[in-house]
Amino acid sequence: MENFVILDIGSNSVRMAINQIESDGSYREVKRVKNDSRLSEGMGREKLLRPAAIKRTIGALQNFQNVYKEYPNVHVKVIATAAVRQANNQSTFLKKVRDVLGLRIKILSGNQEAYYDYLGVVNNIKEPNYILVDIGGASMELVLVQNHKKKNLISLPMGAVSLSEHYHLGSRINAADLFNAECYIQQELHRVFWLKWAYRYPLVLLGGATRALARINQHHQHLNRSHRLNRYQLKQTQVLKTFEILVARDNAQRKQISGLESDRADIIVGGLLPLVSIINRINSKQVIFADSGVREGLINEYLRHMQANQKR
Repeated sequence: MENFVILDIGSNSVRMAINQIESDGSYREVKRVKNDSRLSEGMGREKLLRPAAIKRTIGALQNFQNVYKEYPNVHVKVIATAAVRQANNQSTFLKKVRDVLGLRIKILSGNQEAYYDYLGVVNNIKEPNYILVDIGGASMELVLVQNHKKKNLISLPMGAVSLSEHYHLGSRINAADLFNAECYIQQELHRVFWLKWAYRYPLVLLGGATRALARINQHHQHLNRSHRLNRYQLKQTQVLKTFEILVARDNAQRKQISGLESDRADIIVGGLLPLVSIINRINSKQVIFADSGVREGLINEYLRHMQANQKR
């Protein structure tokens, strides 16, 4: 038995997942922890990780390390996504993590992140054709899936934190700012030529912003937090109505919305605007939520390697 630990350094949060892997290749998650460290906060046009954000992130990793050190036979994999990928002071951050914690980080390219998203969800989605959408803090990954197979993928440099900061979507929203953000998103989506092949496809959603969308609607439907997120579905009209409510309120008012975590209220509009843009672009009538993603994709890859080594 082995405890496979994944530390996932995202742009908005750091997550740890501990999975117990048995000799027969089966596994189960025994621990999951999240810390909203907002590593990408304040990066700006200079694309620099700020000292306070670095300190928060390293503090979160230290707390996680104290937890997984209590487990036997641990194998640790540390990954980082858009914030570290885009940072001009990337090497400084990597060195600090290595010096303080002894951890070496694998930085996923945007395409790798999208691919691991696909690996993590493909066996859990019944629909043969869909667009996989992962909206993070500083990037968005899209995967075109047809007949359960990956056909195209891309990572775009926009996310909940970066859009909210750049276009001032955190509190009371100005119409001009919202319009400018939408224009930028449409410009980026214009690069994704294969979206035209996905007209009316359902969207399979990953990422913190979309999880918040699900929780708001589950609460509205009087479903408690124990209700499974995986394969929970919303119609286009429900998504657009929820977005309308969020846009109409300032940050303080959004914090009062049932189901929305208060520390996500200032970035939820920026996080959902790309989703709304895609829905309108391909006239998607349905969204489906998935509770797996990059981390599950990494586990599946690790298990394949284990099985291949056992056969040698």
